[in-house]
Amino acid sequence: MEATRFRIPVLLLLRLLGSVLVAESAIAFNWGTVSSHRLSPSVVVDLLKQNKIQKVKLFSADPYILKALKGSGIQVMVGIPNEMLQEFASSPVAADAWVRQNVSTYAFKGGVDIRYVAVGNEPFLTSYNGQFQSFVLPALANLQQSLAKLNLAGYVKLVVPCNADAYEGAVPSQGSFRPELSQIMTQLVSFLNSNGSPFIVNIYPFLSLYGNKDFPQDYAFFDGTSHPVMDGANVYTNAFDGNLDTLVAALNRLGYSQMPIVIGEVGWPTDGDINANLTAARAFNQGLINHVLKGYGTPLRPGVPPMDVYLFSLLDEEAKSVLPGNFERHWGVFSFDGQAKYPLNIGTGRRLANAKDVEYLPSRWCVADPSKDLSGVTNHLKLACSVADCTTLLYGGSCNSIGDKGNISYAFNSYYQVLKQDEKSCDFDGFGMVTFLDPSIGDCHFLVGITNANTAVVRVLSIWVWGLWMSVILRLWGCL
Repeated sequence: MEATRFRIPVLLLLRLLGSVLVAESAIAFNWGTVSSHRLSPSVVVDLLKQNKIQKVKLFSADPYILKALKGSGIQVMVGIPNEMLQEFASSPVAADAWVRQNVSTYAFKGGVDIRYVAVGNEPFLTSYNGQFQSFVLPALANLQQSLAKLNLAGYVKLVVPCNADAYEGAVPSQGSFRPELSQIMTQLVSFLNSNGSPFIVNIYPFLSLYGNKDFPQDYAFFDGTSHPVMDGANVYTNAFDGNLDTLVAALNRLGYSQMPIVIGEVGWPTDGDINANLTAARAFNQGLINHVLKGYGTPLRPGVPPMDVYLFSLLDEEAKSVLPGNFERHWGVFSFDGQAKYPLNIGTGRRLANAKDVEYLPSRWCVADPSKDLSGVTNHLKLACSVADCTTLLYGGSCNSIGDKGNISYAFNSYYQVLKQDEKSCDFDGFGMVTFLDPSIGDCHFLVGITNANTAVVRVLSIWVWGLWMSVILRLWGCL
C-alpha cells in the first residue's frame, strides 16, 4: 500500500521553521551616554518602563546604569569596548575579574536581568584594518569559561555585534563574508551556535544614502520603491531586507541556515544632514517597526523577522565625534532630556511617553549682545563650538538659516548650558548677555540644560576626554 503523502504549504512550512529560528520579535533600544546633558540613570530607567521597553543595549558596563536597572525587569545587553579585547584574549584572570565585577555582581534575583555580553563593537570593521580581529575568538573563549565558573553560561550569552560590511554580495542571494573573514566567521558562527547565541548585525540604510549620491532614496524606506532590486524570483523593495538577506545567504554558505539574527543597531537621525529630519526619521522607524512586528520576514526568510531589533538610539548624544557626519549627535528617538521627538508606536498601541521628573536649569539663555559689533567674535564662536554641539547650524541642520547673529547666539547658549549656566560662561569678552526671553527661532530650538550630580568642570573634562578618544578611534574607523 502506497504511503500517504502530506503536502504542507511552503509558507506554512517556513512559518513553522520560523518558530525554531526566533521567538516573537521585540523592539529594543540602544542606550548611549556620550552626552553633554546626561539624564540621571534612574530617570532613563523610568522612561524605559513607562514606554514598556523591555530590552536595552549598553555600550559598557556602567555601574551607575546597572544599579538603576536593578529590579526593573528590563533585559540588558552589556558591552565590552574593543580596546579591552586584547587583555581578555591573553588573560583568563582579567576575564574572570570583569565577569565577576560586571555580571555576577548584578545577576541575582531582583537584580539586573543581564542576557547578553557584547564582546567588542563591530571589531571586524574594514577601516580597523584587522587590529582587533585576532583577539575576538580568544576573548570569547576566556569569557565563556568565566561565565561557566560562575554558573552563568547557560543564561548569559556572549555575542559579537558586527557591522554590515562584514559581508558582501552583488545581490542578496550571493551574500558571503569578506574573504579575509571567512575563517574567523566560520569559527565565530560555530561558537555562537554551540552556545545558543544569535548573530548580531548593525544595519544603517541612512548611511547607504548618505555615502552614495546614486543610492535611491525611496529604497531606504518601507513604502515601496521605483528602484527594486531583482534577485532571481525575489524582489527587494527596501534596503533593510536586501542587507539582511545578504547576511542570511552568508550564514547559509557556512551551513547555519537557522542561525537566529538580532539587529544590534538600526535607525535614522533627525538633524545634521539634508536627509536627517523628523519626518524621515519617523517614516523610517515606524516603517521598520511595522515591518518587523507584522512578521513579514525577508524573501530568504519569509515569515521570520529578526529575533530582536535594537533601535539606535534612545537619546541624543551631543558629545559624540562628528567625524562620521554632523548627524552623529542626533540619532535619538528622544531628545537629550527624554522628550519624544515625534510620534512613534513601538508596538504598545500608543505613542511614546516623555521622561518624568526631569530637572532643568533655570529658564534663561545666553545670546549675542545686539548692541555690540560682533566682527571680533570668531575665536569665541570656535571655543563655544569646540565644547558644545553646534552641528544644527551647519548645512542640512535645523538651525542652518537663522543668520550670523543667530548662529553666534546659538553657539553661546549651547556653551552656556553645558557649563551649567555658570555666570562667567556667558561673558565672551563682553559679546554675550543673559536673557530670560526664549530666543528660539522657528524649528531652531535654543535648549535649556538639565541638572545632574556632576560639576560643570568634571562634565567639560569628560566631554573633552570622550571627544579625544572618539576622534582617535573614528580616524581609524573611517565613516562608521
